[in-house]
Amino acid sequence: MVSLDLLRTFLAVHRAGTLTRAAEVVGLSQPTVTAQVRALEGELGHPLFVRGARGVTPTAFADDLARRLDGPMDALDGVATGLTGMVEPTLHLGGPAELMTARVLPALSEYKRHIRVKLGLADDLLTELSAGRLDLVVSAVRPRKAGIHAEPLCDEEFTLVAAHKITDISEISLLSYAEDLPIIRRWWRHVLGAPPPNRATLVVPDLRALRAAAVAGMGATVLPRYLIEKDLADGTLVELHPTDDPPINTIYLATRKSTRNTPHIAEIHAALIVAGKSW
Repeated sequence: MVSLDLLRTFLAVHRAGTLTRAAEVVGLSQPTVTAQVRALEGELGHPLFVRGARGVTPTAFADDLARRLDGPMDALDGVATGLTGMVEPTLHLGGPAELMTARVLPALSEYKRHIRVKLGLADDLLTELSAGRLDLVVSAVRPRKAGIHAEPLCDEEFTLVAAHKITDISEISLLSYAEDLPIIRRWWRHVLGAPPPNRATLVVPDLRALRAAAVAGMGATVLPRYLIEKDLADGTLVELHPTDDPPINTIYLATRKSTRNTPHIAEIHAALIVAGKSW
C-alpha cells in the first residue's frame, strides 16, 4: 500500500509548483521531498513531474492523482488536527494591503478568532492558497486555479482625483502605481476613450502612498473610491472628471474547495460576504 506521507508530499508539490515551497508546507528538507517524490514515482510506475528552472510541471498522470487526493487528503488532515487537542485553529487570510486595511480587517473586529494576515499581490496569494498556506484570499483577479472556489465579494469603483480642481486634465502630473500606468490607463480609456496624455511623475506601488501624494498636491491619480470617501466628502481631494460610468473591478473571496466548509473558515467567509455587500 502506498504511504500516506508520500501522497501528502506529492500533493504539496503539486499545489506549490516547486520543491522548495512544498518542503516548507510539509516541514521537510528539499532533498527529502525530492526523495519522497521519486519513491512515489517508483511505486506507481509513472513520472509525476517534469523538473524545470522555475519549478516543476505535473504530468497528466499527476494531475489526475491530485484531483483524486484533493478532498480526501485535506479531510484526513482536518481529522488529524482535531485529534491533537482543543486548540482553536488559526485562520490564515491574505489580500491586498489597501483593501485589507480599509475594509476587511475592520469587518472582522467582532470575531474573536486567531487570525494571521499576509499582504501581497493576487497571483502570489492564490499560489499560497493552493499550496495550503492560506485559508482565505481576497483577490483582485478572478481565481482560475483548480481546486479553488471563488465568489464576488465587492466592486471597486475608480475615480480620478487631485488636491484641487484642474481645468485641463491633459496637463496634469500623474501619480501611478506602476510605470505602465495600469489603473490610470484603464480609467482614461474607459472614460475618455484615449490613452493617458503623460507618463507618470511619481511611481509608488501602494495606493495609500498615492493618496498621500495626491493630498500633498503632487498631482492627480486614480484611486478606488472606498479609499478616499472621507477625502471627497471633506474636500481634501476633489474628483476631476465625474462620470456616471466609472471603471469597476470585481473583488473575489477565494477558498480551497476542500476546506471551505471547515467551521472557522466558513464563519469568516460568511462574515466577509455579508460585509462586502455594503462596501
